[in-house]
Amino acid sequence: MIDFLSLKDINALMEEELLEATARVIRSGWYINGEEVKKFELAFSHHCGCKHTVGVANGLDALNLTLRAWKELGKLKDGDEVIVPANTYIASILAITENRLIPVLVEPESGSFNLCIRNSEHAVSKRTRAILPVHLYGQLVDMPAVMSVAERYDLLVLEDSAQAHGASLHDRKAGSWGDASGFSFYPGKNLGALGDAGAITTNDDELAEVLRALGNYGSHQKYKNIYQGVNSRLDEMQAAILSVKLKYLDMQNAHRRALANFYISEITNPAIQLPSIDNVHSLSHVWHLFVIRCKLRAELQEHLSKNGVQTLIHYPIPPHKQHAYHAWNNLSFPLTEEIHNSVLSLPIGPTLSISEARVVVSACNSFNPKL
Repeated sequence: MIDFLSLKDINALMEEELLEATARVIRSGWYINGEEVKKFELAFSHHCGCKHTVGVANGLDALNLTLRAWKELGKLKDGDEVIVPANTYIASILAITENRLIPVLVEPESGSFNLCIRNSEHAVSKRTRAILPVHLYGQLVDMPAVMSVAERYDLLVLEDSAQAHGASLHDRKAGSWGDASGFSFYPGKNLGALGDAGAITTNDDELAEVLRALGNYGSHQKYKNIYQGVNSRLDEMQAAILSVKLKYLDMQNAHRRALANFYISEITNPAIQLPSIDNVHSLSHVWHLFVIRCKLRAELQEHLSKNGVQTLIHYPIPPHKQHAYHAWNNLSFPLTEEIHNSVLSLPIGPTLSISEARVVVSACNSFNPKL
């Protein structure tokens, strides 16, 4: 069976360096808010092209704390609206509602599945104060257009870059476009820790200062609490691991890109709809996921499994159909629902070989729903 993603194999590529990094942390005797966190934050800021990286416990906290910080700074208040794509992973929505803000769901673009700029602008109201573009599957949203809308209506921009480590547009990387950006370093991400971890990037000095306090019990100085904060810190061990992995990110993204190009050129089955990619994004998409669509998804997934190919569904249920948001269950977002009912993710990752990709291609092309 070709694994969807083998974290064990990925980590084996740099096992010696990872063991050295973990041993260094153990020997240091310092495990929270130390030199390893500072080192990684500096390196990641340089990688993204921004002034500040603030390490946090996970990707959801990265979004949640940024919105919370803007409330502390008086830039947002309870009941303000935040525009967000309807087809995003639920974490993007959870961060908004956790802060007593109102998510305004909009249908995505039909090609990229990313935030639709036209739909977003139509959704702006007198209560809209922010927009949350999600760089889905590793492809950047049209950020120049997002920033233009934000400037026109005086909106804050929070990038959800959880799937877009190293992705870029016009030589600017994810995390450097908006007022702030949230990253997840969940193990399966392009830049993945060995556990939960996350970060916020920003060029705003004041925001970065508030974020550091909020994630540390609301405190800049021990036992002096400015805010009613939380405990959300990137620990020394994960920071050391991420510093090792960051060195290989661009190379591994290039391998993902080669695999994606191979899939696009070789999968010819008319029952399968391939991802839409334009020339602007072809060299910058980092392919966190390679997502196809098929009206007979269940049958295709079963066929691929029988032919030795593991697949996953990202994501089967849209946020507005989740029980957690039962008040929205009667809302209708036809394109979003069609996407969630038909998407299937093929194996892709830094350890998948071209020969294995050929097996995936063969299995896809041999799918015949008429049989």
